[in-house]
Amino acid sequence: MTYAYVVAAILLRLAPHPWNVTPLGSMFLFSGATFKSRTASLLVPLGALMLSDLAVVRILYGGRYEWFTPWTWLAFLFVGLIGWMLRGRITGLNVLAASLGGSIVFFVVTNFGVWVDGQLYAHTWHGLIECYVMALPFFRNAILGDLFYAAVMFGSYDWLTARMRRLRAG
Repeated sequence: MTYAYVVAAILLRLAPHPWNVTPLGSMFLFSGATFKSRTASLLVPLGALMLSDLAVVRILYGGRYEWFTPWTWLAFLFVGLIGWMLRGRITGLNVLAASLGGSIVFFVVTNFGVWVDGQLYAHTWHGLIECYVMALPFFRNAILGDLFYAAVMFGSYDWLTARMRRLRAG
């Protein structure tokens, strides 16, 4: 059942949405927290993300953007590792804290990558700070998306697993 959440997140990613309001961060957090295999909890969503990145760049954007985004993929893997800390400790408050932590980690890692690899900002401390400041509007949307989709994923998973237990108990 947990793999279905990865499929749903990838499909939702393709639907129209406000900038940076996607289920991808929550997909990694959820997978890290719920997949039986820790390895699969990182590799399954990463593989799905990479394939969907390729589809988005090639089909939706006609190849106008770069497909290879290692800073983004690395940041999402860190979010999956945060999900590992939720294993056996999934509560509303813990999911909220982990989701916010994942949003922050994603923001810090990906914008560091923009600064390191890009030419938009000077490669100075001032340029790094400017990079983070200019990214703040995207950060707000990312937090909103991460919190919303984490609530949907973890909440529905809790409801579905409780319902399945009741049905099995007869």
